[in-house]
Amino acid sequence: MIDEGGLEEAVKEALRSKQRNFLESVDLTIALRDVDMNQPKNRINLDVVVPHKFREPKILVFASGELAFRAKQAGLEVITPEELKDIDKKKARELAKNFDFFIAEPTLMPQIGRTLGTILGPRGKMPTPVPPNADISQIISRLEKTVRVRTRALTLHVKIGNKNMPPSQIAENAAVIVKRVASALEGGWNNIAAVYVKTTMGHAVRVQ
Repeated sequence: MIDEGGLEEAVKEALRSKQRNFLESVDLTIALRDVDMNQPKNRINLDVVVPHKFREPKILVFASGELAFRAKQAGLEVITPEELKDIDKKKARELAKNFDFFIAEPTLMPQIGRTLGTILGPRGKMPTPVPPNADISQIISRLEKTVRVRTRALTLHVKIGNKNMPPSQIAENAAVIVKRVASALEGGWNNIAAVYVKTTMGHAVRVQ
């Protein structure tokens, strides 16, 4: 089990790092043990909704009609079915690099699979299908708190907050992620060797 009190103390120590001239993120590192990452079933691929928002993710919407209109009204970038036809692999790679999350009308998913599947799939960024009458504001709110946790190695790194946040909120975000990772491992907590937190430019602090 994770010591949540120790986790918050580690966050506080990490936040004491030297002040920089940009807003540093706070990162979580989880070191695994006794996990054979050559086995696909053991690889971590999770979308975890944390309690506290800490960033403004870039979201791209594949849609037409009313959903496209409402997405644009919400400030999201939209690709229509007609524009989707013109996307080549170079453009697909640019989209994968520039956007954190993708959502799409269900009817467009087969076309997206054919056009973008080989680019977005391996990156864990295939769009989430949403109905045409979906509440865009609720989707944005959820994605703002969604952390994608992926690794094929024995060490995974994810962002859990920024230096302007209260330590308690960063620690709560971290605790949710650690618990989800533990639940996804065959050996549970026994497969977690160590947990660390750090700011972008700071040193890693081990959670006791």
